[in-house]
Amino acid sequence: MEAGRGGLMERDKPRGVTRLLRAFGVSAQGLHGTFRAEAAFRQELLCALIAIPLGLWLGRSAVERALLVAPVLLVLVVELVNSAIEATVDRIGPERHPLAGLAKDAGSAAVFMSFVLWGVVWALLLTDR
Repeated sequence: MEAGRGGLMERDKPRGVTRLLRAFGVSAQGLHGTFRAEAAFRQELLCALIAIPLGLWLGRSAVERALLVAPVLLVLVVELVNSAIEATVDRIGPERHPLAGLAKDAGSAAVFMSFVLWGVVWALLLTDR
């Protein structure tokens, strides 16, 4: 180990292809764990499996297809982050605390806002025909 920033010791980190393979494996574990534990993620994934092909079919150009697909994927990304927030708060302890509630509520609001973005983008693109 060598001294890192601020004098803290850093662990030996893999580099190159090894790092990419490990990162892929950890990401796959996160997706699998969230899929198993979170009904909301499963429901949103099902919506995405319908909406992404639909968006690719409905888009008249590459830009339109990208704009129709991107907010769908964003909903999944935000739900993953929300699930991470909820798991972290739950791990800290079962007692109710205003900041814990705020963290969970803010994560939920972020998911809601990503759905609003999805709806607005689709409404704007699909009504401009």
